[in-house]
Amino acid sequence: MAIYVTKSFMPPMAEYNALVAKIFQTGILTNQGPMVQELQKKLSEFLNVENFHYLTNGTIALQLALSALDINDGDVITTPFSYVATTSSVLWQRCKPVFVDIEPNNFTIDAKKIETAITPRTRAIMPVHVFGYACDVDAIQKIADQHNLKVIYDGAHAFASKYNGRSLLSYGDISTLSFHATKLFHTVEGGACIVRDRAVSDKLELQKRFGHHGDTHYMLGINGKQSEFHAAMGLANFPYIAHCINERKRVSDLYDSELHGLVGRPASQHGLEYNYAYFPVLFKDEDELKRVFAALAENEIYARRYFWPSLNTLPYVTRSACPLSENVASRIACLPLYPDLANDDVLKICKIIKGNVR
Repeated sequence: MAIYVTKSFMPPMAEYNALVAKIFQTGILTNQGPMVQELQKKLSEFLNVENFHYLTNGTIALQLALSALDINDGDVITTPFSYVATTSSVLWQRCKPVFVDIEPNNFTIDAKKIETAITPRTRAIMPVHVFGYACDVDAIQKIADQHNLKVIYDGAHAFASKYNGRSLLSYGDISTLSFHATKLFHTVEGGACIVRDRAVSDKLELQKRFGHHGDTHYMLGINGKQSEFHAAMGLANFPYIAHCINERKRVSDLYDSELHGLVGRPASQHGLEYNYAYFPVLFKDEDELKRVFAALAENEIYARRYFWPSLNTLPYVTRSACPLSENVASRIACLPLYPDLANDDVLKICKIIKGNVR
């Protein structure tokens, strides 16, 4: 049986079906229904944050974050090492992504290089908590305050990570999440915004519902509302968050013990309570990565090149040099990681890797 880089956690079918039965009883399918509201409340309390908005996906969350902060033109400083949605959301809002290279320890944006990229056109900074590791949030906020810039964190990987005793998603003007099926906690498709300022939160609430309340239209909006069926999946998965994290830790710890010294790994961070969202490994070079991938594929095991390519090299952006990101992107991969991945399968993956690295 094939092993893929991820496998969606599925709650007991009877528990999901019980929630679906309630949807059939109410007849409410969307438009901020009772299950959407219940899930928002549960997640807000779990993360200990306010102004939580459950949305259709993580990409629309980024776009709404920019729009709610009135960032519809100018430059947005961001990282080249992320999934393409980080960049595409900036472009979709008619802004220009300005790429700042990453730091070598956790592959997040290098805060020491941000200030030199700021110009009169700069409107915001959009860092990414890559793989669930924390950006240098204090340094980034200090820079933003000095230059009157907004900070939007792409926290697609950061659900349940804590930094210095609080949710990693509580930093910045807005933090966004993804609840895609591949994520640690999922609702099949889904996302969220966590907004610091109540007035901005109220604006985002309108914008995600076409910009109107009842028959009164206030502003341009879009459809960012989520359905009751997606919320039901979230409610069914919610009781298993701790289980999923613990099982992912089990798999990660076994990988670490077997591959120690053979592949590169992100550095541990002081003050971070990690969520085990991914298991990235850094190979010696791209040739070694491809050799390992070929050997894994022969055994129907499929790792993934997260993240390739470096986003500053995309054909539809202004090309800029980010040598560290380009180097890391060429030789990094994420290994299979999900709650019911058996120890024997992890050992098999490690044996194949050991036979193909030098």
